[in-house]
Formats: sequence, C-alpha cells, structure tokens
Amino acid sequence: MSKADAQHDVIIVGAGIVGLSIAHYLQQEGRKVTLVDRKGIAQEASFGNAAGFAVTDLLPLASPGMLLKAPKWLLDPLGPLTIRPSYLPKITPFLLKFFRAAWPDQYARSVEAQADMMNLAGAEIAKFSQMPKMGNQIRSDGALHLYESAADAKANDENNEARKKHGIPYRQVEGNELAELQPGLSPHIKSATFLPTWQTVNDPFQWAMSIWDMVRSDGGTLIQSEVADIDTSGEITLTDGSKIAGKSIVIAAGAWSHKLTAKLGDKIPLETERGYNTTLPIESFDLKRQLIFGSHGFVMTPLSTGIRVGGAVEFAGLDAEPNYKRSEIMLQKAKKFLPDLGTKNGSQWMGFRPSLPDSLPAIGHASASNKIIYAFGHGHLGLTQSLATAKLVSDLLAGRTPEINMTPFNPSRF
Repeated sequence: MSKADAQHDVIIVGAGIVGLSIAHYLQQEGRKVTLVDRKGIAQEASFGNAAGFAVTDLLPLASPGMLLKAPKWLLDPLGPLTIRPSYLPKITPFLLKFFRAAWPDQYARSVEAQADMMNLAGAEIAKFSQMPKMGNQIRSDGALHLYESAADAKANDENNEARKKHGIPYRQVEGNELAELQPGLSPHIKSATFLPTWQTVNDPFQWAMSIWDMVRSDGGTLIQSEVADIDTSGEITLTDGSKIAGKSIVIAAGAWSHKLTAKLGDKIPLETERGYNTTLPIESFDLKRQLIFGSHGFVMTPLSTGIRVGGAVEFAGLDAEPNYKRSEIMLQKAKKFLPDLGTKNGSQWMGFRPSLPDSLPAIGHASASNKIIYAFGHGHLGLTQSLATAKLVSDLLAGRTPEINMTPFNPSRF
C-alpha cells in the first residue's frame, strides 16, 4: 500500500441522512469525522424523500401480500411497482432473493427484526425531539392510511395485527371523524386507519442540513469527491488520484454502496427502488397530516416548503433516465382523492432508494476488516432508521454490544 496523502480518524463515505447521523453520533463519542460524498450534503435520496418517521410500519416490502399484488402491479408500466424490461435480466437474482425473503419463515424473522429496529429508532427520535434546533422541525400530527373499500381496509389487517402485537396505537376511522382529520376527501375514500404517533419532518433536506450544521460546528469536514477505490487497510483512492486513510471507515453511500463493498470482497445484492415525487406549492391544499394511499403506492406529506406527492417503486438501475410520467400519474390519482388539490407549478424529482431483498439494512463489519463498517440498504426507511443506525454503528465502533440483535442485519446474510 502506498502512503496516503492524508490520515483521518473516521471516514464516512456518504453524506446523506444516514452518514450525517452516524457522523453526529460518533462526534458525541469524541471521534473526529470526515465525510466523503460525490455530490455533497444530502443531494440524493435524502434530498427529496417523503419526510416520514415511519416507526409504526413494521412489515417488510418482501411479504406474502406483496407476492400477491406484484403480478398485477407489474402489468402496469406506470403502476405502483414496475421493472423496465431492459433491466429484468440484471435484477433477476435480486428478485429471486426477494421472493425467498417473502416466505413465511424468513418473513416472520424480518418482521421481528424490523420491530426491534423501529423501537430503537423511536427512542432515538424522541431524544432528538428534545433538541430545540431539531425538535421544532418535527410534526406530530399522525397519519391516515386511506381505503377505498372494505376489502381494501381488510388487506391492511396484517399491518394492524403487527402494530397491536408491538404496542403501536391505531384506530379505524370513517364518516365525520375521518372528515375532521382530513377535510376535502372525495367519496372514493370510505375509511382509514389513523396512526396517532406517526411523525414527519418539516422538510427532509432541511433536517439533514441541520444535522450537518451540528457536525460541522463540532469539527466535521466534507470532501466532495467520488471514491474510485478502497482497500481493506482503510485506504481510499479518490477520483482525482489522491489517497486518504482512516482508522475506521463507514460505508453509508446509499444505492452506490455495493460498488464499494465489491472492492472489499463483499458482493451484496443491493438494488435501487427509484422513487418519484412532485412538490406542489404550499397553498395547493390544506393538508393536515401525511396521507398514505397504500393500494396505489404513494403518500402525500405537508412540508414547510410545499405539498409532496410521491412514492411508487421503479426498478431500472442507477443509469436509466427518469420517467416523470410516474410523477404525473400520482398527481392524477391524488386529484381524484382530493378534488380541490391544485396540481400546477409543481417541482418533479426522482431519487434512488437503496434496498436489499429482505427490506432490512446491512449494518455490520466488512468480512475482511473490522475497521470497516457497512450501514446502507434502508429502502423506504432511511430517514426513519437513520438515528437508530447511527446508534448501532457507534456501538460497533466502540466495541459495545448493541441494544438489538444484529444477526438479521449482518451484511453477509445473503
């Protein structure tokens, strides 16, 4: 190994919400952190996500119910779940692992692991809510999971059973109570599950930037560059040819993380669920709380910066051009359910959700080096689980036993 141009304490590859949260937690342990990101702070999935702390959602995407829905959804190229035909050969190994993860035995283990992760996430979010700079960015309005029929509501029974088992409050609402919780719903909506403890942030990018402000004020630095190579000694080669080394390395590079783990000998089946949204002007509708349209695969979130309508899943890799017709379809559906919604002057966006077949993140050491830790693959739950992941990574780097069973999150489990 050649001598690195610069020596660091902890290098975190990835300056999204997960990497930023890890940086903050490690600084509380007295570590000095350097973030490396090809685009800068929170410029990928953390920039435009749906803004929810979804700690009440315990069921993995890889589920028996999804196996029943998927064939119908896949027939619609603009539906809630689609695979571009040209990408199908590449994603087939991931899909086979996804289908295996949905079998009852693996699915049950994933639900319990997700529940543990969500309990930890809720505890860490509660701590952050006591910080004036962060707590005033959290909305505690609850959320409504909306249904168009009794059959639609019944399809959500498994979610509610999991919530009941793990002590998460919810109640079924309809009629006047539903109208009070969200005025302006169309008659197409017959009932809903109200989740009173659901929280959102005012704006996910601003949330990330606030954490960066804390990291920077505590001495954290950013190197804006892409990583060209990494080895098990902790040496990183940047695209300009310069080399940096760290006592510890954390790979939290979202949907690009598997490209780095492969260089370390770990082939991890990470895929990207491409998600789309449109952020409308704040005056477009008086949205009281996050609305979840589960049967259609999208949500609506009230932000301080507007009304965000987004979701759905597209598998097409990291290089294909966005298909913003998906955003337009979600707006049309939102208009159907909220007739007074103004749909003009919106800003469209597409982001890459880093996802693993069993819907659980990879958190743990690289197989070839205990000085390198992986922390990626959170799918739809990066914001939700970012603080919990930071707690787990700080425990691992300090040699402490984490509060939850880490076996389900082992990066080598595949």
